[in-house]
Amino acid sequence: MNVTTALSTIAGNVTSTTTSAAAGAADGGSSFDDTLKRLVDSVEGSSAQANTAVTGMLDKSVDVHDAMIALQRAEMSLQLAIQIRNKLVQAYQDVMRMPV
Repeated sequence: MNVTTALSTIAGNVTSTTTSAAAGAADGGSSFDDTLKRLVDSVEGSSAQANTAVTGMLDKSVDVHDAMIALQRAEMSLQLAIQIRNKLVQAYQDVMRMPV
């Protein structure tokens, strides 16, 4: 897998997740809880893929570049989840500070 293929795969995953979340919200079928669960599942999946790629790299069945791409994808997924969590906590704190 080359860098262009990896970037197009990441872009496709982000687009499909965003499109499905928007469609679910428009239909009223997707809740906030479901969206967060999909985000956590996505982070866990990318982490598992990175672990598999590193294991494959160690036994020489996976190219080093593919393993590094998988590691970067997992790291970016985790950073996105952390930033979303930070924004949610900040929003909660802002609401709690509002005078009643």
